[in-house]
Order: sequence, then structure tokens, then C-alpha cells
Amino acid sequence: MAADESETARRERAVMKRPVIGFAGLTHLGLNSAVASAARGFDVIGYHDDAVLVEQLKAGTLHVSEPQLAELMRDNAARLRFTASRADLASCDIVYVAVDVPTGDDGVSDLTPVQMMINIATAAMNTKALLVILCQVPPGFTRQVSWPAVRLIYQVETLVFGRAIERAMYPERFIIGVNEPDAPLPAALATYLGAFGCPTLPMRYESAELAKISINICLVASLSVANTLAEVCEKIGADWMEIAPALKLDKRIGLHAYLNPGLGIAGGNLERDLATILAFTERYKTDGCVVSAFVANSQHRRDWALRTLHRLILDERPNANIALLGLTYKENTHSLKNSQALSLVNALAPRPLTAYDPVASLDACGAQVTRKAKALDAISGADVLVVMTPWTEFRTITAEQLKERMLGRIVLDPYRVFDGQALIAAGFTYASLGVPTKILEDL
Repeated sequence: MAADESETARRERAVMKRPVIGFAGLTHLGLNSAVASAARGFDVIGYHDDAVLVEQLKAGTLHVSEPQLAELMRDNAARLRFTASRADLASCDIVYVAVDVPTGDDGVSDLTPVQMMINIATAAMNTKALLVILCQVPPGFTRQVSWPAVRLIYQVETLVFGRAIERAMYPERFIIGVNEPDAPLPAALATYLGAFGCPTLPMRYESAELAKISINICLVASLSVANTLAEVCEKIGADWMEIAPALKLDKRIGLHAYLNPGLGIAGGNLERDLATILAFTERYKTDGCVVSAFVANSQHRRDWALRTLHRLILDERPNANIALLGLTYKENTHSLKNSQALSLVNALAPRPLTAYDPVASLDACGAQVTRKAKALDAISGADVLVVMTPWTEFRTITAEQLKERMLGRIVLDPYRVFDGQALIAAGFTYASLGVPTKILEDL
């Protein structure tokens, strides 16, 4: 019996320790988020600076229309308190700034309402409370907010009009921007987010802010592709709705979509299909600008290694010794079709190079390239190392081995085969896709 009573007491204490959640701003974003939080069992205080709107909410009159919102708000009324008094935010453990961000016809956001609500909230909050920016803001915004960094959070919102409550109640994941991504989340926030039963992805503020934009850009890309190809279907007799289910069953487009940056498109098949669609758009006078943009972007990214080499060393030392690891267009294949490595070799001609690839044919490169039988042999004596294919065996090479074998201290590793932090700590200038280059002089 005592054990049962102890367990009951433990559960009661756990409930009592649940943080009180505040939402500053009760427009579409704030209201749906507040109701979903109450439905997840949290006491919620919803603040808005419009007293008339607050009174309407107290009476059950909604100013936004969303399926299930009215029912869920009614069913969880005991845990919801709406107020026009900013002083009520002082009793919250977490305060979300959740105003909708107005956007002009030119696509530029007006951040004035966000900053005003931040000022209101921070003036009223308990100094130990967490401040969470839930509005979409440009990268760099959150870091400038005047609130202690250990209690300042950015959270990506992913609500969709017409499905807002569903998305708020059952998110796929939480994307959380923090000052120190490797540190544990504050206990109150971890308790709150944990109640939703989905993964939490902490990252630096700027990454989280850009993640929201990235999600939307990917959505735009998907819609643009569908629209472009659907118009082609109209001209050649195909049916896009027959094709779409096939794409959804492709892991590269579905759950396992390609999101890692690369050195453009290679291998031949994708380039061929792009050329085919461009030919169709020319023949049938449909719009193919998005496909042209994909091609241009691929060509631009293909030259990343060459541009980076010139920036880091070749402009000052044109005769620097360069070592290449990988020649095939990707790992686990012998194909050299449109290989980015061979493109780099040709661009650097007639400069002599040293290279290693575990499967590429020995005649893959011209006389300017000296092939080695082992990766470490290719690296020996190099001023700069460039990894052009992310073969698994390269991942076993350590910073100590590179330091011992190389004469220089510059590594270009677009696919992040190596431990970049270890290389930086060992005194290397390290360049990769998607992150700023850490220059040796800055160490």
C-alpha cells in the first residue's frame, strides 16, 4: 500500500512540476499553439494586447477558422486562461512569442510586431523564465534579442493553414535553436517538448532560423518540379497523377530525400533527364526556367573545389602540390561519367597532381596525374588535400596521419569525410560544403 501511495505521490509531483506555458500573441500561430499545449496537459496563459479579442476568446468566439480548434479549446478550457494583462506572463515558466508576421506584396516581412511583442514579454516575464521565439524571423534575428542566451530559444513553427491543430498536436519533429547546441535543453523546455512524443533537433540559432526557410524552399522546389512536368504532360500525352505515386514511393524523394550538399549533378542519368525536359519545353513552348536553374546551380557547385583552391592557396602559390582522394563520380561505383574529380583535374591542367581511388581505372586520368596504390601515399608531401569522392575507407584517416604525411595544412572535404573539428584543432585550414571555411590564420 505504501508503495502505491508513493507512486501516486510521485506522479502528482511530476504533474505539479510541469511548466506553465505562456503565449504572447493570440493570432493564428499563437492561438493554435496555445490550444494544442493545453490539450497536451499543460496550464497555458494566452496573452494578447487587444482586450476585445481576449474577451471574445473567453466567450468562446474565435477570430480564426481551423478544423477542430473550437472543440479542442472548449474541451481544454480548464487549462486555458486568456488575458490582456501582460503582468500575467510573470507566472509562466516558458513564454512563446507567437505573433503572426505580416508580409508585404514584395515578400518582405515586417518584423515590427515581433519586436514589439518581445519587448512586452521580456518586460513582464520572470527573469528565470525561458523566452522562445516561435515566429519566422530571418537568420541572425534571435541572437540579437536582449535576453540571457541560456534562456533564449528559437523554435521553428511548421503550422499549415487548414491543418494547424493537427500540426501543432502531432509535429514530425521540433527544430530548436539554442546558443549552445551540444548542451542539454533547459529542463522546463525538455519537459514541454517531450510531451509531444517526437524527435527534438537542437542546433545553433542561425541554423534553426534557416531551417524554416530551407523547408519552404524545398517545398517550392517540389511544387515547381510538379508544375513544370505537369505542363509537359499536357503536351506529350502523359498523366502527372500517374507519375506522382511512383515518386512518393522513391526513398530519395520520400522519407530519405537528398538534403546533403554536393558538387553538382554527376553520373549522367540525371543530366540526361534534365536535357530531355529542356528539349520538351523548347519544343512545346512550356516554361522550363526552373530546370534551367537546376542546371546552372549544378554547374556552379561543380566548381566549388576549384574556386576554393584558388582562394586558399593557388592564387598565391600556383605551384602548390595537390593531392586528390577519389576519382569516381560517387562512392561505391567505378563510373567516371561526368565525374566532378575529373572536371577538377581538367581545370587544373597541366599542373601535376597525385591521386588515389580504390576502383577507378588506371587510365582514368591523363599523364598529369600520378596514381598511388594507397591513400596515405597519395597524401604524402601534399600542400593541400582535396577529397572528391566520399569513399568509406577515407573516414579511417586521422588528423594525426594527415599532419604526419602532408607538408601543408589545407584540407578541402566537401562531403565531410573527416572529423573537421579534429582537423581544425590540429591546425588545419578546413573547407567543406555548408559551413564557413576555418582559415588557419583564425585559429
